[in-house]
Amino acid sequence: MGIKTETLLPLGKLDPGLAAPEEPLDLAQVPSQAGVTDALGYHTLLMEETKDDPFAVLAVAAMATQRVHIGTSVSIAFARSPYVTAMSAWTLQKLSGGRFELGLGSQVRGHIRRRFGLDWHPPGPWMRDYVGAIRAIWHSWQSGTALAFSSRHYRLDLNVPLFTPAPIEHPHIPIQVAAVNPYMCGVAAEVADGVRLHPVCSARYIRDVLQPVIAAKRSPSLSFEVCLKPLIATAANEGALMQRMETARQRLAFYVSTPAYRLPFAHAGLADLAEELAALSKAQRWSEMAARISDDVLHEWVVVATYAQLASAIEARYGELLDRIEVSIPVAQPQDHEILADIVAQLHG
Repeated sequence: MGIKTETLLPLGKLDPGLAAPEEPLDLAQVPSQAGVTDALGYHTLLMEETKDDPFAVLAVAAMATQRVHIGTSVSIAFARSPYVTAMSAWTLQKLSGGRFELGLGSQVRGHIRRRFGLDWHPPGPWMRDYVGAIRAIWHSWQSGTALAFSSRHYRLDLNVPLFTPAPIEHPHIPIQVAAVNPYMCGVAAEVADGVRLHPVCSARYIRDVLQPVIAAKRSPSLSFEVCLKPLIATAANEGALMQRMETARQRLAFYVSTPAYRLPFAHAGLADLAEELAALSKAQRWSEMAARISDDVLHEWVVVATYAQLASAIEARYGELLDRIEVSIPVAQPQDHEILADIVAQLHG
């Protein structure tokens, strides 16, 4: 099939339903779980920035693996200076022997202002400058030349030997930018090595809206990877699959209600549904939201399949659209590892 597979720590994590709180990551299990991911044949092991520092966790994963790439999915760019992010990535690239990938996300205005306590700027132009600044910093470290980067958001021109890292064996660190809307997708195509799409990006939305933007902004001679974390409802049998479908319906209802994700749903003619669910969300009428998601809407956004059919279902929907896909199943017993390894192998082709 030829789609690279990715998975999140903890291994076997599934996108929870709205009412299901996310379990904290057991840091003591990171080395063993990373080692299992390596053995299963995944291309990339990812760490989100939610309750733990992704760079610190990935440092542990890097030391416990030999082959699998490691990456952030995603780290919050605007919560850090480009220099701080550049150094974290540089260190992880050294630790992993060239296997690190930097995924960057912008985060919404309220979080930047009220959680991180920083000023807010329009995210598209800011991200373009941010990635440019990181690349300029890396270039100065690797080449030993003066740092000279100037843009609307950053002026960087100070190198001090005490604080300047040495060149490394693998200086190219891939950067992927998270995007939902066409503008940020275009920024990713201009300045990054790939784009990380949100689950709200359906196959139709990717094909109709985002692919033309990438084609217009990216030179065909330059490699560029489209990565997606889709909503997946999967289980060993049909009975358990029905329960997973309802969990996915809850999650999808939450996404439809979120104003920041409005465009993909409006493109599918669901603008009125999005307004209705947004009103229910504001009223905290959570239990009513999932019932508004029809089976047709569910199946457009959610890959629904048993374990045996999951790889073929993903290929049928995304085979011509994606370069990477995030996929997993719960892994509670040894046979689960065998099933997951087979799914991974089928997708890699």
